[in-house]
Amino acid sequence: MNDVMTHKLSDPAAPAADRIDFDQFLAVDIRAGTIVAVEPFPEARKPSWKLRIDFGSGIGIKKSSAQIVDHYSAEDLMGRQVAAVVNFPPRQIGPFMSEVLTVGFPDESGAVVLIRPDLPVPNGTRLF
Repeated sequence: MNDVMTHKLSDPAAPAADRIDFDQFLAVDIRAGTIVAVEPFPEARKPSWKLRIDFGSGIGIKKSSAQIVDHYSAEDLMGRQVAAVVNFPPRQIGPFMSEVLTVGFPDESGAVVLIRPDLPVPNGTRLF
């Protein structure tokens, strides 16, 4: 998704998107995982972290590139549970292959605020 589309989708004043049926929602597999490694990603076009996220035995540890440096240091991220889409195809981000899409909401300046469970849940738990 390009930056223009992302900004259009994140406009808080925009009306709701077109209705979908429940099966379409279920097709997007969003799981909870725990960040087990964080590395700088200096080659990224925008400041980013390389994450390794443990989604439990069913999915394993997956890589994600995340533009979240505005709000999160490497220390803040280690051990944090996050939500990610685990069934998109891998995406090449410069020299890095991102395997999952870590999800969040934009703040007023457009910086990403991560979504996470209020309480700990087992890694690999699916959003419903």
